[in-house]
Amino acid sequence: MPPRPTRILVVDDHPLLREGIASVLESESDMRIVAEAANGREAVDAFRGSLPDVVLMDLQMPELDGVAAIEAIRAEFPAARIIVVTTYRGDAQAVRALKAGAQSYLLKSSLRKELVETIRATLAGRRRIPPEVAAEIAAHSADAELTSRELDVLKGVAGGNSNKLVAAQLNVTEETVKAHMKSILAKLGANDRTHAVTIALRRGILQL
Repeated sequence: MPPRPTRILVVDDHPLLREGIASVLESESDMRIVAEAANGREAVDAFRGSLPDVVLMDLQMPELDGVAAIEAIRAEFPAARIIVVTTYRGDAQAVRALKAGAQSYLLKSSLRKELVETIRATLAGRRRIPPEVAAEIAAHSADAELTSRELDVLKGVAGGNSNKLVAAQLNVTEETVKAHMKSILAKLGANDRTHAVTIALRRGILQL
């Protein structure tokens, strides 16, 4: 009797991407997609309903994002094996996903070449992270994290608001916002406000 195929849950809000994953896996006789979900909330329900061996999880989705879905699944099913499949190379995004409980991280640009091997490695208990993402994580591992208030200030600035407007939105003084911006620039190694927003978006610290 042949061994039971690996049961896979695919989570992505783009149907074409789910179809692409299915086409990569259709030639693998020992792998089978048993459920699909279009957002994080559906993903949690689909996991309960299908109890897959591995989840392929997108990060940016409506209703409940990938990191929150990973946390919810792992809270209920601590042994769940989850592979993030994303376009985002930023270290902050990857670290959040790995801390939430994902075992591996795969860029969508590498799907055709690396999906099957990443699934096999993850099922064997090995962590797989693209070298460029691992290098970014290592490069910023000693960096001081932005505080929640600094993130609020940076989000306001990213929205094109002046210090005065950000101060009004956060109910603080303009001097307080300026002090937060000084700290943000130092932590991110940024030259100015625009540079800080660019760095934060690239690294996945901010999502607009």
